[in-house]
Amino acid sequence: MEVIHGLEKFPSLSDHSIVAIGNFDGIHLGHHKILQCLEKKAKEYGLFSLVLTFFPHPGKILGKNGIKMIQNLDQKIKKIKKYDIQTLLILSFDEQFASLAGQDFIQKIVLNTLKAAAVIVGENFHFGKKREGDVALLHRLSSRFNFRICSVPSVVKNGDIVSSSLIRSLLQEGKIKKANRLLGRSYEIDGEVIKGKSRGKILGFPTANIETENDIIPQGVFITQTRIGSKIFQSMSNIGKQPTFNQHDLNIESHIIDFEGDLYGKRIGIYFLQKIRDEIKFSSPDELTGQLEKDLETTQFYFRTKP
Repeated sequence: MEVIHGLEKFPSLSDHSIVAIGNFDGIHLGHHKILQCLEKKAKEYGLFSLVLTFFPHPGKILGKNGIKMIQNLDQKIKKIKKYDIQTLLILSFDEQFASLAGQDFIQKIVLNTLKAAAVIVGENFHFGKKREGDVALLHRLSSRFNFRICSVPSVVKNGDIVSSSLIRSLLQEGKIKKANRLLGRSYEIDGEVIKGKSRGKILGFPTANIETENDIIPQGVFITQTRIGSKIFQSMSNIGKQPTFNQHDLNIESHIIDFEGDLYGKRIGIYFLQKIRDEIKFSSPDELTGQLEKDLETTQFYFRTKP
């Protein structure tokens, strides 16, 4: 899959395309359905397959306080690359782009530049200035400009409509298992391993500390898996401010079970499986060590009994 940043770098197409449009934050079960539809319809219609997305997310520009992303841009690209799609086009979203009328966006960009003969969106898709465009407008424009529309119904999981906004809320509330069900996989953050204060090592629980570009950092103690290169290790991760030691900076650290080696400067990923507990202030390091031993037992039991 070719990744193109910016409309000015998009080459002139000799053939017509089929375009899936969306923010695709998280690549959750609903997005999976849209991208599968793109794969299928591109083969059925014999069209060039194209995903059109935006960076930064419109909510970062238009929202009063911005929004927190489920994935950073690199993670989103990697997930979309797993589909049989020819090109991913990432458009820069700014105030000027936000002022573009819905019909102009479809006519000037999607039809004229991308040469779309078919467009695929989720049923709740909105576009254009002040989100004026919706699926109903797309259908009217399709009749006027002669292109096909495929509106993909939302996915419902255990009574919940799968959406990026719901998943963001669940992750920030620490409801990891439910968020993972809607994502269709484990939530992941990644980052570079940095030098910590070595408190975990002193306590008998050496950890890999990371710096991450991910927006959503659930806090507490979690059962996790840690990705090092192409290998996945069982782990227990703590994210918080280490109140026992009166620290104020957020720490992201993972105790990787049965791993020895130097990870400083390497990039690793942490997959969240289940929350064990909130972070607690203990009266002494010894009391903290006792709790960490219990947390490790909980983690090991999870992996022993996992189907």
